Amino acid sequence: MPKPGSPFVWFILIVLFIAVFTYFGPEEKSLGDNVRIVYLHGAWVLSAQINILAAAVMGLIGLLTRRESAQRWSQALGRTGIIFWVTYLPLSLWAMQANWNGLFLAEPRFRVAVIFAVAGVLLQIGLALIDKLPWTSLANLAYAISLNFVLNEAGNVLHPPPSPIFSSGNLRIEIFFIVLILLTLLASWQLTRWWLRR
Repeated sequence: MPKPGSPFVWFILIVLFIAVFTYFGPEEKSLGDNVRIVYLHGAWVLSAQINILAAAVMGLIGLLTRRESAQRWSQALGRTGIIFWVTYLPLSLWAMQANWNGLFLAEPRFRVAVIFAVAGVLLQIGLALIDKLPWTSLANLAYAISLNFVLNEAGNVLHPPPSPIFSSGNLRIEIFFIVLILLTLLASWQLTRWWLRR
């Protein structure tokens, strides 16, 4: 049972606050109040990607300097990144169903997300069983490079570039989304701290 004030308790509290904060997010004229799910899904996956990238950077630093502390950070960030990546999938399905009245499971970026979610979970389980920090650092680096390469090559159907939020011209929506990203990053920080203590 987590102690009051532990990083895991803070993680849960922040996630609950994120849910309430998202509920009161600004509506959009095309999607109405269903756009709030899109906001949350977008912020959540960005946090996942940032954590995965941070795990790769810390892994590289750890490998180059042979500092165990950097490799432990890579391990914790990698686990957090995968948890956020896996939990973003149901948010993505919810956003599809709520806004487009159906699930477009063949959407290229969603297929990539599912493949890398399964691979990421299996990878983190394997790394936990092996329990060798240099292997974890190297694997997190390889995973991040692979994910970014494949995402850049995937087609955009429901994810048209540039970002619809930051090209909307609506300052209220943009500020809300930035705050939501910061909140999800804060939640991921607490989860990373929890992994470091384990």
